[in-house]
Amino acid sequence: MRNYENLVVVKPTLTAEEIQASINAIEEVITSNGGEIAARDAMGMRKLAYPIERNERGYYHVIYYTATPSAISEIERRFRINEDLLRFVTIKYDTNREVTAWNELVEKANKSTKTEESTEAAAE
Repeated sequence: MRNYENLVVVKPTLTAEEIQASINAIEEVITSNGGEIAARDAMGMRKLAYPIERNERGYYHVIYYTATPSAISEIERRFRINEDLLRFVTIKYDTNREVTAWNELVEKANKSTKTEESTEAAAE
């Protein structure tokens, strides 16, 4: 099992529920191909560097996971088929230095998720 990171950009024309359903479908693709999701980082709606399919903005979501190298080709194939995605990039963390950086990113993403959940609970 190797460490990977996927950054996906979802179309901004979708509603919040459709965006969440699309993210869940992306995570399902990863887990159905033997991957284990370590962390998620919802970066939110952001301006794109250049228009893609006439869209000026996109919903950014980062997923950190471990998977076998043979599963990546199937995961990326399914991403290419998904019409809700504007772009995606898969990053492989291979060397010891990269794996250490991946572990730090996972820890940071998990901390930010926990603080968001505690903030939402306090607001309610």
